[in-house]
Amino acid sequence: MRIATTIFLTDETITPLRLARELEQRGFGGLYLPEHTHIPTSRDTPYPMGGELPPEYARTLDPFVALAQAAAVTERLALGTGITLVAQHDPIGLAKQTATLDHLSGGRFTLGVGYGWNVEEAADHGVDWPARRDLVRDRMAVMRALWADEPTAYEGEFGSVRASHAYPKPVQEPRGPVNGPRTLIGGAAGPKLFAHIAQYADGWLPIGGRGLTESVPKLREAWEAAGRDPKHLQVVPYAVLPSAGKLVHYADLGIEEVVLQLPPADEPEVLRALDGYAQYL
Repeated sequence: MRIATTIFLTDETITPLRLARELEQRGFGGLYLPEHTHIPTSRDTPYPMGGELPPEYARTLDPFVALAQAAAVTERLALGTGITLVAQHDPIGLAKQTATLDHLSGGRFTLGVGYGWNVEEAADHGVDWPARRDLVRDRMAVMRALWADEPTAYEGEFGSVRASHAYPKPVQEPRGPVNGPRTLIGGAAGPKLFAHIAQYADGWLPIGGRGLTESVPKLREAWEAAGRDPKHLQVVPYAVLPSAGKLVHYADLGIEEVVLQLPPADEPEVLRALDGYAQYL
């Protein structure tokens, strides 16, 4: 099982360069970074985990810039977003950022796709909240058109792109209906989420990894109903606080990668956490 990590990197934490080097030297498999452009102070949306919103949410580094630094100082470490708020991006620009990072890292990039939870943040980006899932699906289709080997046009409800020359291309070859970098969708289990995963992704990025005994078989049903090869479905539990028993349980479900949560802290504290996680490598 590949053991990757995630962390809220901020202007007050360990740097991307230092963390990436340590992860690769210690044998960890990957680094995933979250995204928040800003946190409106007038926010009415409750923090999904309960209580006050931790301060690191308002201090996150841009994940693409931070991951580019990580890519430059490593050779094997997988790199990903956990997650990218696709609805808050221009899809043509995001397609270029994604393809460039995947190209420069030699195909090491995973695009984690999310729908978001902070209504006020999304509103400042002009997102119509009830339509955000369909908006993300449409924007991913624009991006896939730009990643296609031949100039490909797309016309959708929320956006379009002319048949265009767009390079560099992502490194990974097309997988059924999916092209571009490895793509995982985050979100709570449910029929609509699973239908979207089967339609335009390589798998699921469930936060915390709870309830997978019941939800993974339902995702597999949706996946196979869409004509996807069951061997290619990827489920990657995300932001997990690990135990030996938990990882054995994931392995029994056929899971091949897990992403462990690191503290949003300075270098000494993060390195101590990596020391503690070494037992799972």
